[in-house]
Amino acid sequence: MFEVFAATPENLGPEGIGAYARRVEAMGYDGLFVPDAVHDGFLLAALALAATSHIRVGISVLVAYPRSPMNVALAAWDLQKMSGGRFELGLGTQVRQNIEDRYSARWLPPAKGMKEYIGALRAIFRAFRSPREPLNFVGEYYRFTRLQPFFNPGPIDAPDVPIMLGAVGPKMLAAVGEVADGMHTHPTNTSTRYLREAILPNVAAGVAKRDRTLAKPVICANELVATGTDAATVAAERERFRGTLAFLFSTPAYWPSLDLFGWKEVGERLLAFTREGRWKEMPAALPDHVLDEFLVSGRYEELPEALATRFGGLVDRITLTVPLDANDDAACAAAVAAIRAI
Repeated sequence: MFEVFAATPENLGPEGIGAYARRVEAMGYDGLFVPDAVHDGFLLAALALAATSHIRVGISVLVAYPRSPMNVALAAWDLQKMSGGRFELGLGTQVRQNIEDRYSARWLPPAKGMKEYIGALRAIFRAFRSPREPLNFVGEYYRFTRLQPFFNPGPIDAPDVPIMLGAVGPKMLAAVGEVADGMHTHPTNTSTRYLREAILPNVAAGVAKRDRTLAKPVICANELVATGTDAATVAAERERFRGTLAFLFSTPAYWPSLDLFGWKEVGERLLAFTREGRWKEMPAALPDHVLDEFLVSGRYEELPEALATRFGGLVDRITLTVPLDANDDAACAAAVAAIRAI
C-alpha cells in the first residue's frame, strides 16, 4: 500500500494555499507537500495546516543552508505543536551558485554539511523536549551551546518532527540512510532502474551506520504523472511535463540518471540550448523513450495498475498531481483511494 501525497504548484502563494489544502484533504490524500521556492515554505505549511484537520503537511525541500538550524527548529517545533503532529520537514542543499549568489549564504559540502545540520536539529529538538538538559552540539560547521530557559519553547504533546532529505547523488543518498527519516526523490531520478540500481543500494549503505533507535527511512517517489479523464488531456499533460523534464535535464547536477541509461548527450544538448537561449526548442529535444522512463501516463482509472507496476516494492509514498480542473476531483479521489489500497 502506498501513501499518496499531493504537491503544491510553486507559484501558488499564501492567498490560495488554504483552499488548495482543503481540496487535497477532501480528495483523500494522505498529505500535502508545499515548496520553498517562490514563496516561504514555513508560511505555506502553517497556512495549509491551519486550514486542514487530518492530512499531513510537509515542506518538500526547504533550502537549508541560508537558515540557521535554530531558526528552522523553532519554526518546525511550533508547526508540529499547532498541528498535533502533522508536520514534516524536508531539507535540501540547492546548488552552490544559488546559495552563494541568490541567498548570499555560506555553502557547505552537501552530504557532510547536511548530516551535521540534521545532527544539530536533533540536538536542539532534544533540548526543547528536555529543558533541564543543556544544549551542547559542537560540530565542524555549527555550534549550539546556549539556550536559556526564556528562549526554550519546551516539550510538546507530539512526536519529534520527521526530517526528510532531497537526495540525488550517492553521498547524499547514503546520508539519507544514515541520519534522515526518509527521502524525496527528484523527478529526474525516479525511474525504476535508477531506484533499483542507485537509490536503494546507496540508502542501504547508509542504513548500515544508522542509529538503531531510528526507524527505517521512508522513500517518497516524486514522480511526474500525466493524467486526466480522457486521452486528450493525458496527451496534453504529457507534453507539459516533457517541457518540465527538458528544463530539469539541462542542469548537469541531474545527469546521473541519464548517465545510467547512456543518454548523457540528451542533457548536453539541452544545456547547449539554454546557453544559446533556444528555450522553445528544448521540449522537442527530449525523445519519447527518455520521457517514458521518468513519466507515468494514463487516465485516472489506469493509474493504480501503472504505479503499482512501476513502484511496487520499491517506495513507500508517491506524489500524484492535483487536477488542474476541479471538475475532475471526483475521478482523482477515486484514483487516490485505489492507489492507497494497492
